[in-house]
Amino acid sequence: MSNEAVRVATGLRLGANLCSPHTCRCSAAVDARGSHGLSCQRSAGRQLRHSQLNNIINRAMGRAGIASSREPSGLVIGTCLRPDGATLIPWAKGKLLAWDATCPDTVATSHLAATRGRAGAAATQAGVFKTEKYRSLAPSHTFVALAVETFGPFNQEGLDFVSELGRRMTQTTGDPRETSFLFQRLSAAVQQGNVVSFSGTFPQGNGDDDELD
Repeated sequence: MSNEAVRVATGLRLGANLCSPHTCRCSAAVDARGSHGLSCQRSAGRQLRHSQLNNIINRAMGRAGIASSREPSGLVIGTCLRPDGATLIPWAKGKLLAWDATCPDTVATSHLAATRGRAGAAATQAGVFKTEKYRSLAPSHTFVALAVETFGPFNQEGLDFVSELGRRMTQTTGDPRETSFLFQRLSAAVQQGNVVSFSGTFPQGNGDDDELD
């Protein structure tokens, strides 16, 4: 992680002032803490976080010797819904596995009432929403919602899934550190996405994410 990524990650967790108050590209006011970008609808960092999480999971599947595909179509009959990924061979109990990742903002106004009282509340809520969204996959797939908040907490289902995937990677590679490394990669991806989201609130030409808009 870059020095700026570490500065932003640390400052967000401490509630420290990270920037001068300014107006976001979406016209919203950004205070000195700079957290608006984490949930801004125009933030390229939101897309980056999501893409990186899924890339990491897909690569981990390959490392564990499990064939998988990204955004498979046609799994939810009669809709255009596509989970972020699915295995091409059975995962458990004869069923394939499908996953969908999301990264809710811990300090978004819509989540703050819950997250200020319970760590991981936003991730838990987001995971429940994803599971309901893809409940029609139940006959053919084990569905897993992987929810990781911008401040780091996972939903329990996501924690169990990553731990199991790490265990399967260890079975294939023989390296007992696979689970730890997988969690580290996922956490770093979220923080790197956060810094892109943070810098994306600055006027055009000052952020690093212009090409991602």
